[in-house]
Amino acid sequence: MTPQDSTSYRQYDDEISLVDLATILVRRWKAMAVIFVVIVALALAYALLVPRTYSYSSIYNVAEKAPGVPLETPESLVAKAQNLYLGPVTRELLAKTGLVSLPFEVRIENPKETLLVTLSSQASEADQEIVAHLHEGVLTRLQEGQQAMVERHSEALERQLTSARQSLETVRESDSLGAAEVTASIMGRIANLEASLEELTAGEVGQIAVQSLKPTGTSRSLIMALAIVLGGILAVIGAFILQFTSLVRSSLKENEKSKAESKQ
Repeated sequence: MTPQDSTSYRQYDDEISLVDLATILVRRWKAMAVIFVVIVALALAYALLVPRTYSYSSIYNVAEKAPGVPLETPESLVAKAQNLYLGPVTRELLAKTGLVSLPFEVRIENPKETLLVTLSSQASEADQEIVAHLHEGVLTRLQEGQQAMVERHSEALERQLTSARQSLETVRESDSLGAAEVTASIMGRIANLEASLEELTAGEVGQIAVQSLKPTGTSRSLIMALAIVLGGILAVIGAFILQFTSLVRSSLKENEKSKAESKQ
């Protein structure tokens, strides 16, 4: 055999055809099955053991001094809830439950173009009661603060209304030429003040820690689908690794055998 023929033979011998690959997979089907089953079983255990989390939402309707006009801006209420109310309520809840930290976080937001303040948390069903207590504590403080503002605003309107009515009585007793115009102006002001009192609306809690219909995060079906795909890929890779390991061992044994024969 010429050197050129020897080189061509080695090149051909090193090539692996699709038939060879298929043969490896057929020979290693048991190992592939074991790897696939192990991966899928681990994924199933993970999907069943990891607690399912849900989204819990609370809503607070901002107090209004007129329809669509907030007594206090929702952004201001969000800042108060985050910086003034959330910390103390959290510490009280931790002291009451004996926990070191809460197993969830609280997001306080104002949805765009609304007069709402929302609280949301993602937690397991086992923590639903703690979520409800925390949300309720924050909302209660929001409502109490807004109620105090509503009362102050109402008292201010009442004082203005009382003053306007007294002025109206004084003007009516007057015989001056401009009394009629002043009377009309004061009566208009009284009407506006009375309307403002009627339109003044206190803030109220819309809902507390309402659980979402579906769990959040990665669903169990998606976990299993990914596990099946991953199991198949790892099974094929494992088959080739086992085949490669087997060939390496055979080569080492042949080398040792040839060395032993040469020594003899």
